[in-house]
Amino acid sequence: MTPLSTPSLSDLSHALLEAARRAGAETADALAVQGTAVSIEIRKGALETAERSEGVEIGLRVLIGRRQACVSASDTSTATITALAERAVAMAREAPEDPNAGLADASQLATAWDLAALDLADPAGEPGAAVLEASAREVEAAALGSAGITQVEASAAYSQRSLHMAATNGFSGGYGRTSTSLSAVAFTGSGTDMQRDYAGEGRIYALDMPSPLEIGRLAAERTLQRVGSVKPKTGTFAVVYDERVAASLVGHLLSAINGSSIARGSSWARDLLGKQVLPAGMSLIEDPHRSRIGSSRPFDGEGLATRRREIVADGVLTGWVLDLATGRKLGMPSTANAMRGTSAPPSPSTTNIDLTQGSVGRDDLLKQMGTGLLVTSMIGSTINPTTGDYSRGASGFWVENGQLAYPVHECTIAGNLKDMLLRIVPANDARAHLSTRVPSILIDGMTLAGA
Repeated sequence: MTPLSTPSLSDLSHALLEAARRAGAETADALAVQGTAVSIEIRKGALETAERSEGVEIGLRVLIGRRQACVSASDTSTATITALAERAVAMAREAPEDPNAGLADASQLATAWDLAALDLADPAGEPGAAVLEASAREVEAAALGSAGITQVEASAAYSQRSLHMAATNGFSGGYGRTSTSLSAVAFTGSGTDMQRDYAGEGRIYALDMPSPLEIGRLAAERTLQRVGSVKPKTGTFAVVYDERVAASLVGHLLSAINGSSIARGSSWARDLLGKQVLPAGMSLIEDPHRSRIGSSRPFDGEGLATRRREIVADGVLTGWVLDLATGRKLGMPSTANAMRGTSAPPSPSTTNIDLTQGSVGRDDLLKQMGTGLLVTSMIGSTINPTTGDYSRGASGFWVENGQLAYPVHECTIAGNLKDMLLRIVPANDARAHLSTRVPSILIDGMTLAGA
């Protein structure tokens, strides 16, 4: 699939481990990553950017007792690997002790997985710059075909990434993934009357992508709908978060239950384990094994087998998002949520997320709302991580009698995440191909600051 195949990455990761042992490390893990990326940007009808990058990165974490150090490099020569290991060991000897640092026990490690079932890599391979440029120009032409659109910025990209991880506890495994994407930002008007919006899609398989025509037309349609935007009313109103932005609400909850925040005691969700955080009947499910989805993976950044789990079940928070270190600090097992790069130790993060969908569409939520704000884009964020106080800039459409009345911009939505999440009413319009599938969401009683 790649110029540098996974077996070669395996050789590199094991060479790093051998060098670490020779340098005096007690335990170690190593990561070798190979990547290729091609991107094209079209602006005002001209080729603005054409970039291609490829390379290999290696990373090594060594431990001496409970002292650890991480080093990385982009040179894979034997001399560099030897020097990298010696530097890492020297750094670890000087590092402060971390009682929670350490590799997984052999009994915790993933031992088998089905990469074919995950289907993370498009066998078609790299499309080439000319193909990507043609797609970007199709997107641009489709957007400019709508009367009133004055300018378009279109982009197309392809990337491929393979990795192999190995550790002295016996773990060794790797996989690769691909991504193809197309997007457009369309503009109309000028000066203070200028409006813009975007549309974009990405898939693992190029054949799964919607057509450039669809993407360009949608960017234009969204932009033209913004013409004549005004500030909305100030007061307390219901808000519908469009599916395009609703995932941000779930993102705030996932950040709050991340093991790093919980271990520091700095999260507004620190006392909510086993308590209601969403309405009854709603669940938040993580499933790292969805086929052809960009965040799927067979094992985590510490070699533990990933699995499907209900983070929230029937509205009740069932657990934190943990790697080994945060789990040890909290006296809990890892939830196999470790993520890592080549230059830093693992840290917890989620993969594919699903929020329970409702039984009606977004238009039905608007009718249920009656009067209020439909949010289609958000700018800036002020979230107090300790209290959950929430304030975000937004734009979208004012809704009267359940119907879109006029476009609005330059407003602020405020509330408290603890209370907001308990009041969410979901639609059924989450897009199936997304890693985080969250439908449009209605929340009543939000504070709006506009005109």
